[in-house]
Amino acid sequence: MSDSLTVTESDGVLEVVVDRPKANAIDNATSRAMGDLFARFRDDPDLRVAILTGGGEKFFSAGWDLKEAASGEAEYEDDYGVGGFGGLQELPDLNKPVICAVNGMAVGGGFEIALACDMLIAADHARFALPEINVGVLADAATIKLPKRIPYHIAMDMLLTGRWMEAGEAKQWGLVNEVVPADQLLPRAREIARLLAEGPPLVFAAIKEVVRETAALRVQESFDLLKSHRLPTYVAMLESEDSKEGPRAFAEKRKPNWRGR
Repeated sequence: MSDSLTVTESDGVLEVVVDRPKANAIDNATSRAMGDLFARFRDDPDLRVAILTGGGEKFFSAGWDLKEAASGEAEYEDDYGVGGFGGLQELPDLNKPVICAVNGMAVGGGFEIALACDMLIAADHARFALPEINVGVLADAATIKLPKRIPYHIAMDMLLTGRWMEAGEAKQWGLVNEVVPADQLLPRAREIARLLAEGPPLVFAAIKEVVRETAALRVQESFDLLKSHRLPTYVAMLESEDSKEGPRAFAEKRKPNWRGR
């Protein structure tokens, strides 16, 4: 584990803090450590939800460590680890929810890591930007994802100009779920994480699998895929004990006892 990461586990929730003062920039070693960490999260049945945030209040993350790149110690297409840059971008089969608590500026690759999460809660002073154009490269993950998350012209404005987006505007475009006062950021993220950790893990896994596997399909193609039973996580949900426990608990007017099997 990297010294740049602070990791805690409690009641099924993994909490990860990227802590590399001054800007929480991510060097290649930290990226690889994040990939290993989130792979372990994916594979550990006792961990159900993750929260990712940054140390301090100024930066969530400034993204790729440009000082490392300028020194010649890192290249744009270096090995970032099993999950790609920041451990989440390309991690296969991550079927558990990840909440991003954006505690400050999310810049470049930091913004892209936030986009790789399932829910975004932002402190009211958080800001977002993609300034890669100023160093002669494109923000590849954001170029792929951002026009699919917010209106095309707004996404292109950010990509082409590198301008800042305040937290309120991000909420306006649906880029973040909630904007909260800074002192309420982690309490709110933890509240959501506890709610999810108590939920049906196989259903959450199936939701993430279906969303991922049908993203490029037409509606009827998506239904055909579900009916084909070629999605293993979806099939596991249908055939699980939990799928019987839910209706039984409803009929008995009690809280379901989800076992994840």
